[in-house]
Amino acid sequence: MPTQKDRNSLSLFLVIKILNPLLHHFLNLLFYFFLLCLGVVVGIIVHSSLEASFLPYYPTVQSVSQLVLVTSPPAPPKNIMHNMEDNELFWRASMDPKIRSYPFSRTPKVAFMFLTRGPLPLALLWERFFRGYESLFTIYIHTDPSYNESMPQGSVFHGRRIPSKRVDWADANMVEAERRLLANALLDINNERFLLLSESCIPLFNFTTIYSYLINSTQTHVDSYDLPFGRVRYNRRMHPHIHMHHWRKGSQWFELDRHIALETVSDTFYWPIFKTYSRCPDEHYIPTLLNLTPSLGSRNSNRTLTWTDWGKHRAHPRSFGGSEVNVEFLKWLRRSDKEYCEHKGVDKTKPCFLFARKFSSTALDKLLRFASTVMYF
Repeated sequence: MPTQKDRNSLSLFLVIKILNPLLHHFLNLLFYFFLLCLGVVVGIIVHSSLEASFLPYYPTVQSVSQLVLVTSPPAPPKNIMHNMEDNELFWRASMDPKIRSYPFSRTPKVAFMFLTRGPLPLALLWERFFRGYESLFTIYIHTDPSYNESMPQGSVFHGRRIPSKRVDWADANMVEAERRLLANALLDINNERFLLLSESCIPLFNFTTIYSYLINSTQTHVDSYDLPFGRVRYNRRMHPHIHMHHWRKGSQWFELDRHIALETVSDTFYWPIFKTYSRCPDEHYIPTLLNLTPSLGSRNSNRTLTWTDWGKHRAHPRSFGGSEVNVEFLKWLRRSDKEYCEHKGVDKTKPCFLFARKFSSTALDKLLRFASTVMYF
């Protein structure tokens, strides 16, 4: 007869026999779970390695910013001559990043845009004005397509001619030339201020004064006024899109910031109306465009930075030759207390006009002679 000890041994044996398969299955599950975790970890490591190795080919937006944008701004076009027609040029120029802050170190430049018929008779004066500040400006020249001469190598004007088309006085193609200059200048992301000049313009101050004035300005400089003699050119066929009370007149020679320059070349609504119905649109289009858009007009100073002598009842402004250029005249042009600027609310401590026209080639010698003592360049 089995003793109590034998019965206890038998019970333990039976329990072990029953639990042994369960323990075996549990150990198998634990082993497979370990293998699964190990596979997941290895997979993550391999995936990360592959992603890193392919990063140059499939970069993320963040990596692009870190690898490219933060290091330097996009390089401007090396050759400003191109084969684009106006519609493609304006389309490319109208591209504008929505984020206003730049993710790279950027030195803002002033775009000097020369609208000419041929040569630049005052080029030597401008060469002296620009000398030493090449990193702070860009030059764009729109001239008659029939003019084939080029500036010598080493000149700041060399290679700065853009694809140009014919321009006629008081014709819509003059505004098209202005918009063409703006569009080419907008292709350089570093250009912040855009200044339209003619071949007869001269600077009244040195480069640092003009650059500081423009870059630090919170306003644009488009001459704009509403007077009876300006309204006679309004065409009622512009109604209902452009009303008489929208109509403005002003000097052709403007200065714009980048935002308004973008709005000007991107305009596909108002410009076709002006092109079809307006007389002398170069004196009306941009002043009226700003007045039609309050958010733009509120930032305009309603004055030009280029002095011109229209005299009385002149169809064209007065031109100045060598016999009329002297120290007193140039100093008078530089004064900031003129009635025009006082009426526009200009601070008397600041310059009123930065440029003046029209000066002929015969004035060059005297301008060069007085530049260092009067204009300080």
